[in-house]
Amino acid sequence: TEIYTVPYTLSLHDALPVCALSLLSAPLALLLPLPLKIAVDSVLGGQPLPAALRPLVPGGAPSAPAALAVAAGLALAVAVLVQLQGLASWVLETYTGEQLVLRFRARLFAHVQRLSLAYHDRHGTTDSTYRIQYDAPAIQWVLIHGVAPLLTSAVLLGGMVAVTAGIDRQLAAVALAVVPVLFLIRQVSSRGLRSRWTRVREIESAAMSVVQETLAALRVVKAFGQEQREQERFLDRATQGVRGQLRLAVLQGGLDLLVGLTMAAGTAAVLVIGVRHVQAGTLTLGNLLIVMAYLAQLYAPLETVSRKLGQLQASLASADRAFALLDQ
Repeated sequence: TEIYTVPYTLSLHDALPVCALSLLSAPLALLLPLPLKIAVDSVLGGQPLPAALRPLVPGGAPSAPAALAVAAGLALAVAVLVQLQGLASWVLETYTGEQLVLRFRARLFAHVQRLSLAYHDRHGTTDSTYRIQYDAPAIQWVLIHGVAPLLTSAVLLGGMVAVTAGIDRQLAAVALAVVPVLFLIRQVSSRGLRSRWTRVREIESAAMSVVQETLAALRVVKAFGQEQREQERFLDRATQGVRGQLRLAVLQGGLDLLVGLTMAAGTAAVLVIGVRHVQAGTLTLGNLLIVMAYLAQLYAPLETVSRKLGQLQASLASADRAFALLDQ
């Protein structure tokens, strides 16, 4: 009876440490292009170092070799911090995610044992097994690999927009022009993806049911020579699942292509306008390089959000099935 009294609670608080550590990547990403700007403007262009870095060099006007040393040291320090943050995030995500899945599976298993025999006779045991084994891990993806990256991408997006706007507001406005387009693409696509993934999960569960039913009654199947019939039943269900996966892959690939082309158009527009600003003398070459570097990192979180929202539909479909079992 102990299994019925152990609390198996899940909440968004479980993902808070992962989110907090993941958010550290945002300021580090903002520092990545800075050494390149220093090398171009302060080493090659002879301009003074940014005010925040001048205390690192003795004297008021550092020489080109000193500025180069600052740029190289900053690049090395940022790289080390990025690697350490990535390692710590990976370990914490793995530990937290596995703990979430274990507790969720235990909760589902305890609940399944409480259900009546009539429920198991009506639905079969394979469906519950599939939900515990294959649908339950969706909670890890939603909370750890979905919420945390989305939150980090949003913070990184806001920081890069603020920095880019401080350098050149027109370039920031052009770069952000693609955001409504990307949002509209994913808003339209997300409506159909979730229902399609739910159907695929049901078909996969049905194919697994054929296997379990056949093996459980193998003596009867052999006695009546029904091996070929059961094989055809399995292949029919499994083939439907494969076709569903292929249709979803084509749909997801087409959406990713559309998103990539939209971001490429935004990059090209920023490049053209930025070069004209450099030629007009309103923007330095170093600032143009840092804007283009930020733009690559700006579109990276946008692409991450776009991809995550598409992939999230598969995990949400599995999570719906797992929680539906708890609702019984």
